[in-house]
Amino acid sequence: MAEVISSAANPVVKRVRALGDRKHRRREAAFVVQGIQPVWQAVEARADIEVLLVAPDLLRHRGALDMVDAQAAAGVPVARLTGELFGRISDRDAPTGLAAIVRGAPTTLGALTIPVDAVFVALHTAGNPGNVGTIIRTASAAGAAGVILIGPSADPHDPAAVKASMGALFSVPVATVQSAREFLDWAVARAVCVAATSAGASVSCWDATWQLPLALLLGSEGSGLPAELLGAADLRVAIPMTGTAESLNLAVAAGILLYEVRRRSRTGPARPSG
Repeated sequence: MAEVISSAANPVVKRVRALGDRKHRRREAAFVVQGIQPVWQAVEARADIEVLLVAPDLLRHRGALDMVDAQAAAGVPVARLTGELFGRISDRDAPTGLAAIVRGAPTTLGALTIPVDAVFVALHTAGNPGNVGTIIRTASAAGAAGVILIGPSADPHDPAAVKASMGALFSVPVATVQSAREFLDWAVARAVCVAATSAGASVSCWDATWQLPLALLLGSEGSGLPAELLGAADLRVAIPMTGTAESLNLAVAAGILLYEVRRRSRTGPARPSG
């Protein structure tokens, strides 16, 4: 019978904890995924799984147990932990008993595929990992071609981002770029129209003419986009608002724009939610 790990000093457990640090994730090009659906999506996407972590006394999902057995038969290492220890390393209040260490790092702009109807979400200095993960999830649902993180942004492999993405991280390319200039040069070279969001824009997103391929450029919730980026965009659009709110949550704004573009272009997914 396979050993069930109960000690926090075990190397696999120590590695999970070390990968909570961004510098360690970047150096190791690895991150932790927790939950049945996210791990399953990693498996289906043929992600490079370093090890599956299972708590036999917590994991009751028959399909997930069969998937773990199939992965083990295919040669993927499986570490079995006590439920108590798994709960100590989990980022969830009610852990399901399934996690994975996955090897991988964000891609580059040059590696992005750009179909003629592509829509990207470009985020300038987005600091909240939960927002970044939610935007990745929404981008997947809306059929976006990728998410681009510009400048010093939250790590898409931060535990909060991975959790919020609900596994979409494995279906949506996420590229990082050091500077806005590099992003703008890429857009010009690849004939990608850049539509920047601004509360002061004179054109509403309901009235804008969207040219594909397109990058929807959003700034941080606090300061928005800098003037030089707004000025360099091909189009500046505003999301109409009423009431007292001065701005929308970044992930909400990205979702509104993605679905408005898809509604007009009629190239989005046809499967209804729920």
